[in-house]
Amino acid sequence: MNSPHVPGESPRGQNPRSEAAKASLLRTHNLFRMFIVTVLGSFFVFQLDVNYLWLAGILTVASLVLGVLLLVRATKLRESRLVLFGTISGLVVALVMALMVTVSAVFFNQIRDYQQCARHALTQQAASACRTELEKSMPTQLR
Repeated sequence: MNSPHVPGESPRGQNPRSEAAKASLLRTHNLFRMFIVTVLGSFFVFQLDVNYLWLAGILTVASLVLGVLLLVRATKLRESRLVLFGTISGLVVALVMALMVTVSAVFFNQIRDYQQCARHALTQQAASACRTELEKSMPTQLR
């Protein structure tokens, strides 16, 4: 038999969330969405061309800042474990992106020359020649 519904009590014994808790959860989810967009944006911009390295750097720094803010917020407010797992995973990706952007900035000229060469390479042999030229242009410690 069904128990009678008591006014003021939520169905199935669930505690209704207060408006402040709902607003906090919405703010956390919006912050998580912005974090994911900046992480993916930095990755895809980095794939475009080395000339957009500045934009990839800005997006990477923004994703690191948003990720740290989100991680602190998710642990402090005990938000969803999915948000916490996604934040940690996204921060790992953002750290790898920071490393890639830094290395690309250090070897900007070599990478730019390689990309221009590879863009015009129509055969496998020409692409191989571009890779060989890139290897020759790198410092001897990195070969």
